[in-house]
Amino acid sequence: MGTVKVQQVRSRIKCTKVQKRTLDALGLKKMNQIVEHEATPQIMGMINAVNHLVRVVE
Repeated sequence: MGTVKVQQVRSRIKCTKVQKRTLDALGLKKMNQIVEHEATPQIMGMINAVNHLVRVVE
């Protein structure tokens, strides 16, 4: 499987606890931070759960 880079583009301030924990699990703590993960189904599901807060970087 390939890798995927994820960038947080919106704030987590008014998000639910579950969404905040998902961002933490992805390793995103700050705005505009980019992290790289393996493109597993679990990671892709987490990205899909918070897709309004993150962007996949090519």
